[in-house]
Amino acid sequence: MWEIIIPKKVIKNIGKYPDIQPLYNKFLKDLFNYGPYITWYPHYGRLNGKKALFHCHLNVGHPRYVAVWELKNKKIKLIEVVYVGTHEKAPY
Repeated sequence: MWEIIIPKKVIKNIGKYPDIQPLYNKFLKDLFNYGPYITWYPHYGRLNGKKALFHCHLNVGHPRYVAVWELKNKKIKLIEVVYVGTHEKAPY
């Protein structure tokens, strides 16, 4: 099981999109149980070749919601969720 850091800005952003709350909850549960390597999510991958920064799509269709997270420490199993929101505003 992994520890997950969720900054206030991410929590605030999720509040703007109540329709993705169930998707977000499932995403967090999967991160907690399986770690940063949740390869079965659509468009899962590393960002810009960075070793510790990942992203995936939380849904299909429009608007598209994405999640971005960083592997902070593999040894102590620590992940930080960097962004959850619309594809257009994603930080990549």
